[in-house]
Amino acid sequence: MARSDAKPAAFAWALYDCGNSAFTTTVMAGFFPLFFKKYWSAGADVSDSTWHLGLANSIASVIVACLAPLLGSVADVGRSKKRWLGGFAVIGCCATFGLSLVGKGSWQLAAACYALASVGYAASLVFYDALLVSVASDADSDRVSSLGYSLGYLGGGVLFAVNVGMTLDPKLFGLADAAAGVRVSFVTVALWWAVFTLPLLLKVREREFGAKLDARAPFAQAITRLRQTFRRVRSMPEVWRFLLAYWLYIDAVDTIVRMAVDYGLSLGLPDNSLIIALLITQFVGFPAAIGFAKLAARIGTKRSILLGIVVYLGVTVFGYFMQTPREFYVLAGVIGLVQGGVQALSRSLFSRLIPESEAGEFFGFYNMLGKFATVIGPVLMGLTGLLTHSSRLSILSISVLFLAGGVLLLRVRETSAAGT
Repeated sequence: MARSDAKPAAFAWALYDCGNSAFTTTVMAGFFPLFFKKYWSAGADVSDSTWHLGLANSIASVIVACLAPLLGSVADVGRSKKRWLGGFAVIGCCATFGLSLVGKGSWQLAAACYALASVGYAASLVFYDALLVSVASDADSDRVSSLGYSLGYLGGGVLFAVNVGMTLDPKLFGLADAAAGVRVSFVTVALWWAVFTLPLLLKVREREFGAKLDARAPFAQAITRLRQTFRRVRSMPEVWRFLLAYWLYIDAVDTIVRMAVDYGLSLGLPDNSLIIALLITQFVGFPAAIGFAKLAARIGTKRSILLGIVVYLGVTVFGYFMQTPREFYVLAGVIGLVQGGVQALSRSLFSRLIPESEAGEFFGFYNMLGKFATVIGPVLMGLTGLLTHSSRLSILSISVLFLAGGVLLLRVRETSAAGT
């Protein structure tokens, strides 16, 4: 991309990761699982609360998985990716704010708010990912995509550190107790997410690819184009093979993000240790995501992703034997080294495999498979725990997804369909 505003636009795009990562860190990975198990599900069996948490994650994933291809197609028809992104971000922010109002014992209402916030978060990513081709050329896609994840780790980590302070020393912040600190944290996430959405809405210009289609009946046209795109995806072996591989390995990645704290609680690890571990992941992930982009420049994008998958396999095995908070810290640091890299390079690799003019639709499929994968992962973990009464076997069960995804990714050739 040769425009003079390329770098400011790319940075504004990346800042959205800084905003929405507060949701994944403070809410999804951090306080929601803790609050859900100890406050909203007070008195319930740990296996039951794990099952309910996994079910809430999976319901949200099913909704997004069903919507994602259609949403991406609508965005391409009307050239309205930013508008749709902003709308779903508003839904996510409002639902996150709503969590602060849910009373003790009301796990059903908490799960509903969380599912709605997750839908807003995940649906907005359909349009965010598709905008990558508007702010980065093929040559810059690894760097820009990794910048987004890097800023996400930094921004999410900074706010999470403040939120942790609210719970560890609530009086310093003028709060009554730790529970009040968690409630206020949900409010700060909603505000943080909203503020860091604004640069993208104001600075990023959507690229034009050919003539616009009639926007007066976007859904009808979107459905027609969706059918055409599905046929095209099936006829593009590298795209189809990559999507299948991604569907498998990103399932395990996202499951670890969503269920790691719950797993630690099930093993009896202290709450504070789990929170410290999350902070370690965030601040290790900030430089590591940038480092992965440099690694990809040297050994290739696909090889770098495969390296991350191998590390994740080691994580699941190590997690099975883990006993102490110190071991959990080590695990958190290792995850931080590869998590952002695997996610960022997967996004940039896919952006190079697809036609730029249909990025919304193709990223709709990309996000659909990712969300259908997260339907399986949390439920797999929850069911394994229920059937075996072993949390350790539940974490080990997702290693098969890393193995299968890695094997399929080996067969993907890094070709480019951009601009076709």
